[in-house]
Amino acid sequence: MTVTALGLPTVSGAATRPAAPAPVTGPLVDTYGRVATDLRVSLTDKCNLRCTYCMPAEGLDWLPGEMLLSTAELSRLLHIAVTRLGITSVRFTGGEPLVTRHLEDVVAATATLQPRPEITLTTNGVGLARRAAGLKQAGLDRINVSLDTVDAAHFARITRRDRLTDVLEGLAAAKAAGLHPVKVNAVLDPVSGLDDAVELLRYCLDHGYQLRIIEQMPLDAGHNWRRGEVIDAEAILGRLRRHFDLQPDPRPRGSAPAELWQVAGTDAHPAGTVGVIASVSHAFCSACDRTRLTADGQIRSCLFSTEESDLRALLRSDADDDAIEAAWRTAMWAKPAGHGINDPDFVQPVRPMSAIGG
Repeated sequence: MTVTALGLPTVSGAATRPAAPAPVTGPLVDTYGRVATDLRVSLTDKCNLRCTYCMPAEGLDWLPGEMLLSTAELSRLLHIAVTRLGITSVRFTGGEPLVTRHLEDVVAATATLQPRPEITLTTNGVGLARRAAGLKQAGLDRINVSLDTVDAAHFARITRRDRLTDVLEGLAAAKAAGLHPVKVNAVLDPVSGLDDAVELLRYCLDHGYQLRIIEQMPLDAGHNWRRGEVIDAEAILGRLRRHFDLQPDPRPRGSAPAELWQVAGTDAHPAGTVGVIASVSHAFCSACDRTRLTADGQIRSCLFSTEESDLRALLRSDADDDAIEAAWRTAMWAKPAGHGINDPDFVQPVRPMSAIGG
């Protein structure tokens, strides 16, 4: 197995390499006892938006095609993940996964795996209107659509594209196709975000979508993230409570990243829920159940991993499934205790979010 060091500091409290070897069978476990059952698969690093908190206006240097996993290579890794490693949920991400032409084929192949995993998708919604029904037919179970505002001017400023209508049409198509529940992921803009959150929640309640507001994390390509500019969970909830009656959701949170709140119905809007994902201010790393596969075949045990493990090289050197399984287990065995964002010596990952996958 090839392990690539990314030049990042180790996370406080986490060993860089466990002394004991990884288990050879059983669940995909790390040295802290966490079991990874949720696989995030990036299909591409390309995106058709240019969100200010993700990438520069001119875009990025995309990965060359020969570096990306082929459909056959990806299918093989998915088979190993589900049948050997105990993965029960597969989420396809990007970049923007809808820019990959073979998305429906990958979803359909995943749906044939036994035991069948839950299959979900995170997308910016551009182009979703014409593909939602086909994705449902292929086997997609649920969908998350990234949408930071329902104000057209704010949307154009944040994404550097005038595509709000396309995203809203995509949301409606996903609901019509039966991709329930339709979730909306919002990262709030430092300038307009608190006002956007109120209108977003109203819109989602009125249309039957579930809003999840995510604290901005240091994963931008320009490395311009500043903690003092992050709109944190306390500020988000404080603003929402001015307009809505929020009560803690009594259901166990488990490994879910979002803390849920029940929104009481009124004459102005129906009841619903809203979630806040406080990745920075209230990290939930101790319950993390994720493993990540990049579009170029690298395993990352965490968004902020200090190393990547190269499965593509194993695939292309004719390694058997046992060797690939062992490499994946070793990568996850060394998962750090936490992301370390709040450590004084934290350094942002080399890869931006668009090259890792959400």
